[in-house]
Amino acid sequence: MTSFDVVDLIRAKRDGAQLTEEQIDWLIRAYTDGIVADEQMSSMAMALFFRGLDDRELSTWTNAMINTGERLDFSGLSRPTADKHSTGGVGDKITLPLAPLVAACGVAVPQLSGRGLGHTGGTLDKLEAIPGWRANLTNQQMLDQLEDVGAVICAAGSGLAPADKKLYALRDVTGTVESIPLIASSIMSKKIAEGTGALVLDVKVGSGAFMKTHEDAAELARRMVALGKAAGVKTTALLTRMDTPLGLTAGNGLEVAESVEVLAGGGPADIIELTLALAREMVTAAGVDVDPADKLADGSAMDHWRRMVAAQGGDPDAPLPTAKHVEVVTAGADGVLASLDAMAVGIAAWRLGAGRARKEDPVQAAAGVVLRAKPGDRVRAGEPLFELHTDTEAAVPRAVEALQGGWTISATAPVTAPLVIEKVS
Repeated sequence: MTSFDVVDLIRAKRDGAQLTEEQIDWLIRAYTDGIVADEQMSSMAMALFFRGLDDRELSTWTNAMINTGERLDFSGLSRPTADKHSTGGVGDKITLPLAPLVAACGVAVPQLSGRGLGHTGGTLDKLEAIPGWRANLTNQQMLDQLEDVGAVICAAGSGLAPADKKLYALRDVTGTVESIPLIASSIMSKKIAEGTGALVLDVKVGSGAFMKTHEDAAELARRMVALGKAAGVKTTALLTRMDTPLGLTAGNGLEVAESVEVLAGGGPADIIELTLALAREMVTAAGVDVDPADKLADGSAMDHWRRMVAAQGGDPDAPLPTAKHVEVVTAGADGVLASLDAMAVGIAAWRLGAGRARKEDPVQAAAGVVLRAKPGDRVRAGEPLFELHTDTEAAVPRAVEALQGGWTISATAPVTAPLVIEKVS
């Protein structure tokens, strides 16, 4: 492979030039191998943050990241595969009911998930609130579980796009997380390497999402769908609203309990709506003619949940952890809850112990926020608006501080906006 001077490449991108395929291939490989230093890749990430990558560069960048590791192959399974990826939000526990629901429809779901960072929750952290459940599986264990149960939610192995793991950690500490091309290549390098036949992207837009504007969310969705299709993966995206938390909980064990409620036929309307919308996209993309609503109603999605949890060492009947301390925040006036900021709730849950500031930080299984009202609900002065759950009582004042100004009460109900904004395909 031809060698390049990394400083020349940084200057070129800083000044708005396009990088060639050879330059990008070398850069990603050299960074993965430790030839390009972190501080140099930090400069490149910042140059990309401001200058971007065009479609050709982005495709090359993504493929170069995939080529630093292995590719999984699910072609030997007896059923088609479909996966879902969310760009992250507050109270976003959709993966938990979604994977067993789609499996109940006859589609295998290889859901490689991650841990939370900052105000957004991580699927693996949530599931680890279940006693005994384990996130780490070998590739063979994953394949066996997909064939037997039809769904697996586990950690991505170190062999999948190792360049992304290294670059992701760097972006987090250099203020370049929100770069659209870097988000697109990070997500799609892992999903393409994972080997799924179909992929549905849940691209969040709003105050609690990385993409605050419709324009940015639509651009991210377009670029990820293009990358997936170019790699032969049937890819669609739904733009979904993330101004208000999803459901009534934000926190690990709290969200598991709410997910089980949905699988049992109850649960909040917004969780049911989004779970079914994404499930229908996944089932259709996999070429299966089944209505997921039927599988939710007849209990087969719950059966698949119990089998999936048990297959990974978890006890689906074990009680979930409860917090040592619960503090209630009450409404200050009578009226209608007009708005509730997802970011404020996410930061409060994080400060209570549900999230982490650094990748190596521990999380509390029982910490988080329970919403006692959602926008549109009538509230009375002195009645509960939030329950703050934590094992660390000293964390409560800062969580309360995060919520200040995060909601409004008015005399009239807010205008309701659709949860699913548009489809990009």
